[in-house]
Amino acid sequence: MAEGRDVQWVEVGEGQSGQRVDNFLITRLKGVPRTLVYRIVRKGEVRVNKKRVKADYRLQVGDMVRIPPLKLAPREAVKQVSEGLRNLLAGSVLVEGPGWLVLNKPAGLPVHGGSGVKIGLIEALRQVREDLDFLELVHRLDRDTSGCLLLAKSRPALLTLNEALKRHQMDKRYLALVAGRWPARREFVSARLDRYDAGNGERRVRVDAAGKVARTRFAVREALPRATLIEAEPVTGRTHQIRVHAAHAGHPLLGDDKYGSREGEALARHLGLARLFLHAESLTFPEPGSGRPVQIRAPLPDELETALAQARGSR
Repeated sequence: MAEGRDVQWVEVGEGQSGQRVDNFLITRLKGVPRTLVYRIVRKGEVRVNKKRVKADYRLQVGDMVRIPPLKLAPREAVKQVSEGLRNLLAGSVLVEGPGWLVLNKPAGLPVHGGSGVKIGLIEALRQVREDLDFLELVHRLDRDTSGCLLLAKSRPALLTLNEALKRHQMDKRYLALVAGRWPARREFVSARLDRYDAGNGERRVRVDAAGKVARTRFAVREALPRATLIEAEPVTGRTHQIRVHAAHAGHPLLGDDKYGSREGEALARHLGLARLFLHAESLTFPEPGSGRPVQIRAPLPDELETALAQARGSR
């Protein structure tokens, strides 16, 4: 809960063992901004076994955590989830396992709050799923991207899934509609990417020889009169990777207001497309505990299906 009049003492269970105290508090204090969490830890208002700790302290089973009473100023408070968003997120769960769940993320919703955004998907879902003591993102999707998003419901599951991600044991496939005719022989794009400040606090990405190694596999799903439906598999996981690599190849994604082209903008308007055409269609990962492969698919949203149908008949 975000506010309270009394000090809380919480005993750490097995599911929280090894978790940093700041992440433990962020998960438990639904609606409390990160800045306030770090402030109360820094001031010593949070104690573990009656001792001051730093934000990176790793909790152990049996630790007793003192959580002070909190009163939020209106400007600090994380926005409470609306009934509409609550229903949307509750109905967006595709599959749920013992320690994980896969959500069909709606487009337009950032995964995290911040930078003027009072509430993100993870903050909202923690309010919706009050039955869960632990809920963390395993990976991220851009704000304007829809589709499969994996979350962990326990710390052991999070560590296992993070390791699978690091070892490239997780398969993520995206569907994108790009301007023009993508060459069938263009199967990979390898171009280093660098993040930069585009002004007004906005961060963007560009191809730069001094940037980080980035590689994306592309495959043509369907050639259309003025566009191409492609499948994209990010071999690395850089910010905006698929979007920047597609634009670098000369075929920007339709509906991309950051890396698009005039041709793409005109075609998107013609198709009635009002969002980025990028959808995380499928996700395959080893299930924590059993190790068996789990494959999840997220159906293409109606607005993208409509635009695709228009593109098939567009001349």
